[in-house]
Amino acid sequence: MPNRLFSVFYAMLFAFCVLVALPGYGYAQEGLVSGSQDGAIEIEADNGIEWLRDLQQYRAYGNATATRGTVTVIADTLIAYYREEDGRQVIFRLDAEGHVIIKSDGSEAFGDKAVYHLDKKVAVLVGKDLQVVTDRGTITADESMEYWEEKSIVVARGNALAIQNERRIKAGVLTAFIEPGKNGETSRVTRIDATSGVHISTPTDIVTGKEGVYNVPEEKATICGKVKITRGQNQLNGECAVVNMLTGRSTLQGKSAGDKVKGLILQTQ
Repeated sequence: MPNRLFSVFYAMLFAFCVLVALPGYGYAQEGLVSGSQDGAIEIEADNGIEWLRDLQQYRAYGNATATRGTVTVIADTLIAYYREEDGRQVIFRLDAEGHVIIKSDGSEAFGDKAVYHLDKKVAVLVGKDLQVVTDRGTITADESMEYWEEKSIVVARGNALAIQNERRIKAGVLTAFIEPGKNGETSRVTRIDATSGVHISTPTDIVTGKEGVYNVPEEKATICGKVKITRGQNQLNGECAVVNMLTGRSTLQGKSAGDKVKGLILQTQ
């Protein structure tokens, strides 16, 4: 489940990176256009586009929209920062500020601000109602959502929550590790680390612990550190638990072989 969600989240932030990672801009009547016709980016704005030469910036105001292919970034203001290199303008950062929406292939990411640092190859989306909405589910976070291109990871910080149907994974930080696609295949998430407190809920169980690792290909999450499994009024306590995200079943384990686990099982009438 989280694999599909984080794959879309990764695609959304990557789309933002691809959209703005361009060497420079040129003028067009309807706005700004950059790149060749095959990979051109077009920026439009209701209240105009300003070239601030002294600050080495381009600014687009009022429902500013940047479009390239199937990817669109919408914001109150778009700001492109550039430097001069060998007689050309090289953009090193792009900010999208105010009511930011990133659209890609039917999915939408929302935040108050998005920043892409081209030199560091890091994209960050922040805001009060930070979320990615897809037809498969929703990802939310209180602090930020980040894409680290060179590390091939996506990080959701601050009460990060992945939701699909009745299954949820929540943690202080969720980090998804991405494996590049081979032979024309798309990239995929292979592992998700959950730290700073983990809470997993399925239709039958609630599992909590300090940290966990979700093995995406096997669809199993291993949670460790003062683990509690709650099913109805019954509770099991132990050091680690394995949660099958496909079936929703949880298995409690000791820290090592021979360790005891404890449970409180209430009698039924």
